[in-house]
Amino acid sequence: MTLDCIIDKQSVLANVKARNKKQLLQELSQALSAIVAVDHRIIFETLLKREKLGSTGIGQGIAIPHGKVPSLNRVYGLFARLSQPVDFDSVDSQPVDLVFVLLAPEHAGADHLKALAKISRVLRDPGIVEKLRGTESSEGLYAILTEPAMTIPPASAA
Repeated sequence: MTLDCIIDKQSVLANVKARNKKQLLQELSQALSAIVAVDHRIIFETLLKREKLGSTGIGQGIAIPHGKVPSLNRVYGLFARLSQPVDFDSVDSQPVDLVFVLLAPEHAGADHLKALAKISRVLRDPGIVEKLRGTESSEGLYAILTEPAMTIPPASAA
């Protein structure tokens, strides 16, 4: 699996501004709404519901909010690099500046998990994270996330 199966150029955002976690999730829900043709309130409520189960802030300034939306026909993603980090109740208490939102159809069990695992592996690579933090444009971020070297074998194959 490659990330270009999940994101396209329109779903990569640079310099997103938000004051807090709730505002950030609202902003990203609005952006995703235009991509997936689902009401932004449904997306926001889906992400908020998941956050209430436990923060999706995985540490080192990274969050992977995710959820399932019944009307979707495939897995969609949106990547955002924030202009200023925001508190996200992350496991390491560090504010977040890199966010990868993942939305999946209600029935996408394995696909959803594969996408989450892929995103997690990519965002745990210090070299990739350094490149993402040093890139100012959406186009540059998209190129980093979708470069051919990003075809990472599943963890079990390593």
